Amino acid sequence: MARLARLRLSMIVSILLVTAIFAAFLIALMLLIQLPLIFSLTLTLLATLIFILLQYLIGPAMVRWSTGLRYLKPGEHPWLEATVKDLAEKSAMPPPKLAIVPDPTPNAFVFGRTTRGATLAVHEGLLRQLNEGEVRGVIGHELGHIKHRDFVVMTVLSALPLIAYLIARLSFQAAWFADGGRRKEGASLRALLLVAGAISYIVYIITLLCVMRLSRLREHYADAYSAYVTGEPNQLQSALTKITYGLSLSPRPPHGARTLYIGDPALAKQECQGILERKQEYDLDKDGVLDERELELAMEREAKSRWTTINTWFTTHPATYQRILLLREIEKEMGSGRYSSERVYVHI
Repeated sequence: MARLARLRLSMIVSILLVTAIFAAFLIALMLLIQLPLIFSLTLTLLATLIFILLQYLIGPAMVRWSTGLRYLKPGEHPWLEATVKDLAEKSAMPPPKLAIVPDPTPNAFVFGRTTRGATLAVHEGLLRQLNEGEVRGVIGHELGHIKHRDFVVMTVLSALPLIAYLIARLSFQAAWFADGGRRKEGASLRALLLVAGAISYIVYIITLLCVMRLSRLREHYADAYSAYVTGEPNQLQSALTKITYGLSLSPRPPHGARTLYIGDPALAKQECQGILERKQEYDLDKDGVLDERELELAMEREAKSRWTTINTWFTTHPATYQRILLLREIEKEMGSGRYSSERVYVHI
């Protein structure tokens, strides 16, 4: 598993880079309002550390509250409990706590502060719309996130761009209401707020791109891990197709913590919009329904669009067809007999 070091290095670099940019941003804001340099440095360091710690501590509680999940009682769902236990043993990790989210969309996620205290939450829609083999593939994916400690990193890291965005919004709104016409001081204040807002928004874009890149990379690693631990990459392939299509039909707005999910509803809608508009073209057997194979072919064609490629820079997940291609490469290697535990991540 030598290539796992690449994910760990990417996590470390992303954390250091985003934190450094965020700290420099706060220092610039404080200097802009003419605070002393030493005071600015000290206050920036304390504010950054306190915010990261606060996000780490309250993040899991916010996820529980916002999703409305319910923890399973022992014996309540024997098949799901047995499957998670089996794959957790193969992963040499303690089984996560299990929860059900009363949501009809097909999705799942993990969250928590530590590997031992992690929770695996499954949507009711996932259990209804996917077969057991596909659900097993999804569980393997989520256990991969636990093994790689993705959920801890993303919970903390994704908050920093949000803070920069909120500061930008507040600065622009304050500038709008500032009195810039009657007094020189008012004009100076408005200019100061506009500069602060512009800097904040630039920092938001830069840090968001860094976080999104790491988020997409960790999804590929979790997909590869699922293929390894289940031994059936084809099950996750079909699961991802069903999840993307199911999420694209949901009328609900995307959840704020969508980086934690196996599928992003916003990306699913984007991916399937063109497919649904050209449904007759992609319906090869003309039966009025896009089956799993037709959906995969449609996603392949849509993924080749240059506009789609640019849009994925700002997405939390890779395009579904890119994920399917990775799983196909792993499946092909498994069929050749050359696949081993040392080659889990070699295709990423």
